[in-house]
Amino acid sequence: MGTIDISYYNLLVGLLLLAIPFFYLWKFKTGLLKPAVIGTLRMIIQLFLIGMYLKYLFLWNNPFINFLWVVVMIFVAGQTALVRTQLKRSILLIPVTVGFFCSVVLIGLYFIGVVLQLDNIFSAQYFIPIFGILMGNMLSSNVIALNTYYSGLKREQQLYRYLLGNGATRQEAQAPFIRQAIIKSFSPLIANIAVMGLVAFPGTMIGQILGGSSPNVAIKYQMMIMVITFAASMLSLMITISLASRRSFDAYGKLLEVTKESKK
Repeated sequence: MGTIDISYYNLLVGLLLLAIPFFYLWKFKTGLLKPAVIGTLRMIIQLFLIGMYLKYLFLWNNPFINFLWVVVMIFVAGQTALVRTQLKRSILLIPVTVGFFCSVVLIGLYFIGVVLQLDNIFSAQYFIPIFGILMGNMLSSNVIALNTYYSGLKREQQLYRYLLGNGATRQEAQAPFIRQAIIKSFSPLIANIAVMGLVAFPGTMIGQILGGSSPNVAIKYQMMIMVITFAASMLSLMITISLASRRSFDAYGKLLEVTKESKK
């Protein structure tokens, strides 16, 4: 039995459920109703547009076009990360983009080429979804980590300078702040891994089962999705912080102004 399609009418019926969160956002004057409505509309439009584009990506299945699509995703993810963290593009765009690119290509191709052992590693059926999953998860973890790292450095500049003044190298002085960034960013992911399948059925596994795959196949794919997500997110963060730190301090180890000035 194949996946049951959802008609446009039934899709509209399903969207009526949004009345529940929208009502309480309005009732308690949270100020989130307008962003929630706009965000939902953007999601609907974007998903329909992506669906139309992916239809042709899968139809053409051209390695060059597939890779170009991933490059576009990486660039957009880098821009999005900087917007969410309010960090200066001039300093951090290259480190963030390079971190995303290196980790998603290395981990993604390792999974597709070594684990799945596909003859065509650029096959749209696997290449696009796998790289998309990696990008989405890396974006979330990097935003949290970069916010934590730079806010910690800015808040605890005296500690950073104290460590430098007592003979610590720049890498040693930055280590406590990197540690906190890793803890805050990856604690939710580790907690999610720990309860996977026990209190939560992830989207990848559900999608494969609904698509007709056996539970055993779906379970193995979900295991690997969590592993490659964990690995790619960590590698991306380490590359980003390593490159960003070289552009975020002056010759004397003083933190430069890396955040955008808030508009008054």
